Formats: sequence, structure tokens, C-alpha cells
Amino acid sequence: MRKSRAKVVPLLEEKIISILEKDSRTTPKQIAAMIGAPEKKVAETIKRLEKAGAIIKYGIVADREKLGKEEIVAAIEVKLTPQRGKGFDEVAQRIARFPEVKSVYLMSGAYDVLVFVEGKSLKEVSYFVAEKLAPLENVTSTATHFLLKKYKEAGALLAGEEKAERLVIAP
Repeated sequence: MRKSRAKVVPLLEEKIISILEKDSRTTPKQIAAMIGAPEKKVAETIKRLEKAGAIIKYGIVADREKLGKEEIVAAIEVKLTPQRGKGFDEVAQRIARFPEVKSVYLMSGAYDVLVFVEGKSLKEVSYFVAEKLAPLENVTSTATHFLLKKYKEAGALLAGEEKAERLVIAP
């Protein structure tokens, strides 16, 4: 019988990661209270996960529209010719190194890689696709889709229902 290669994540680590994914500002003291573990053990576990690369980055989800910032986000379907002995990895990693690129995923289906790009304008994103991405060796085609509106990002609702405010009625 073959053993699975997937690493078994201890329950404590999974609980801590789950809490930090929802709110990275949660302190070890708060996490300890939430899961019933000693604060010192939680802090040590977080440090170990960071050192091992299991926790890569802490962050926030910002609604840039509310900050008055216009940004263009595009999802680009990329078809690639796999490289002998390397598959898609080398080309996908090269694409990932562009500063305009926010995410790169290997996909199953009609295309090979899904690339998310952010820019200040349609022209900037179009330039990236036409001048940097499409000419890469092993890129056979691209299809660009521009995001029109965000409703939810990284698990956070962005455009929810507005709460009705009641007016105070004075006599």
C-alpha cells in the first residue's frame, strides 16, 4: 500500500492558520483564548510556521474603490507549450516574476495557466499582455478578461447590502 505524500497538519497548527487567515491581526493571546491552548505554545507555533514557510505573508483586504483608487484587474487565460522535462513550471515562474502579476495558477481545462494582473489603466494592462506576456517563448495564446466589479475578495464581502438607517423622530 502506498503512503500519501501529503503532509499531515496537526490540529493546533490548522486552527491557528484558520484564525490568522480570517484576521491576521489576531494576537497569540487572543488565539490561545479561542482554541484553549497556552499562549506561549501558540506564539511558538506561529514562529515555527513562519520559519518553515507555511505562513508566507500577512495582509489585509482593502476596498480600493472606497479609497478613490481606480485599478484595473484582468484575468488572463494563457495557453503554453510545455517544456521537455520541466512541464509548465519554468514558464509559469517566469510569468510570476513580473511586477504587474498578482497571482498565477496552473489550471485544468481549456487553458494551462490563469494569470491575474493589476494596472492603473486598460492601456497599461493591454501593454503588459501584448508586449511582455504574449511574446514569451512557449506562450501560444492568451485571452484577457477584465473584472468589472468585485463582490467578495479573499473571503471578505466588499459590496454588501447597505444597512437602512432609521431617522430619529423628534416631537
